Amino acid sequence: MTQPAPSRRHAIAEDLRAQISKGLLKAGERLPSEAQLAARYAVSTPTLRNALALLQGEGLVEKIHGSGNFVRHPLRRITYVGGWHTPSTPLPAEGALHTTIRATNLGAHGHLTALLRVSPRSPLTEFLCLSHEGKTPHSLARIYVPRDLAPANVPEGLLTARVPDLRPPLSVVQETVSTRLPTPDEATTLRISATLAILSITRVATDTTGRVVEAALLALPGDRADAVFTTHHTAEVRRAE
Repeated sequence: MTQPAPSRRHAIAEDLRAQISKGLLKAGERLPSEAQLAARYAVSTPTLRNALALLQGEGLVEKIHGSGNFVRHPLRRITYVGGWHTPSTPLPAEGALHTTIRATNLGAHGHLTALLRVSPRSPLTEFLCLSHEGKTPHSLARIYVPRDLAPANVPEGLLTARVPDLRPPLSVVQETVSTRLPTPDEATTLRISATLAILSITRVATDTTGRVVEAALLALPGDRADAVFTTHHTAEVRRAE
C-alpha cells in the first residue's frame, strides 16, 4: 500500500530535524530568518511557521521574540516530587538550576480568594519564581502566602525551606495535577510553543488550625518535566483482645 506523501510542513520539519541531529545546525545557532527559510523551501510563511512549531513542540528549536529561532541545547529534565514536605519548586534531574525570585505584595482577588480561603483584598505576597538552565527558562512557579507569613528576606532557592518551622505545623498538603496549553504569558516567559502542553500543578498547604499557609501554581513544560508521587503504606498492628 502506497504511503501518502508527507505534508510540506512535516517535510520541512524533517529536513531541519535531520540537520540538527547531524550537527549541521548546532545548539545555540540562530536559524535563517523565516522569510529566508520560506524562500528556500518555496512555501508560504504560515507553512514555514507551522513546520517550526513542530520543532518547537519537540524542544529542538526555541523562538526568542525579537531575535529569531535558535537550535536548543539539550534540555535537562526536572522532576516534581509530590507528597509531604515537597518543595514548591521542581528539582532538576542532575545539578541545580538558577532560580530568580521576585516578591510582590497584592490583595487577594479572583481565584486566589477561594484557593487560600481568604476574603477579597486580604493582604498576600506573591513570589514569582523562574528557574533557568543557563539562559534558557526552565519552569515557572507563582507562590502565594498570607502576608504575615511572608519571609522578610528570600534567598535564591526554595521558598519552602521555612515550612518545617511553622507554628502551628502543617497538616495537609493537597496537589492537583493536570495538563493544558500554556497561557500567552507562560509561553512568552518560558519561550515555548503555544502548542506545547505543560504540566500544571496546584499545591495548597494547610496547617493544623485549618489555615491555608501557602498556595503554589506551577507551570512545567511537558518536554522537560516529570512528576513523581509516592505513597508509603504502614502496616497497622492490632492488639489482640
